[in-house]
Amino acid sequence: MNGAKEHASRARLPDDQLIAAHRNTTPASAIEDAECLRIAAAEVVREGYLLHYGDSRYYDFADEDLALLAADRMYASGLDLLARASDTEAVGMLATLIAGCAEAHAVGESARADELWASTLAMLAPGSDADGPV
Repeated sequence: MNGAKEHASRARLPDDQLIAAHRNTTPASAIEDAECLRIAAAEVVREGYLLHYGDSRYYDFADEDLALLAADRMYASGLDLLARASDTEAVGMLATLIAGCAEAHAVGESARADELWASTLAMLAPGSDADGPV
């Protein structure tokens, strides 16, 4: 995406009523300051990942079931941002990341999930070999 900051500014966290009610006051800077849409969308997906497997940066949920539903909503939202931009390559990379992380956690290899995140973000970064169309 040639690192165009204006593309990243379109990415936002979902504002569904049930999810928005649990938004904390932490600025979503990782999303809003992302260098391109691909990275911004990946950060939305990362929020879903954190709701599934770690500590959310932007939400506080007392209800674990609702947190899991919100996590899935973050996954869908991040993928949707890229699909609307017709960036099917990035959609595929993030879908593969989501599946790979789920598998890694299922077999107790959370360190592998960290490696998957690092490699996927590197591929999505502007100027990488997998950098998408303008």
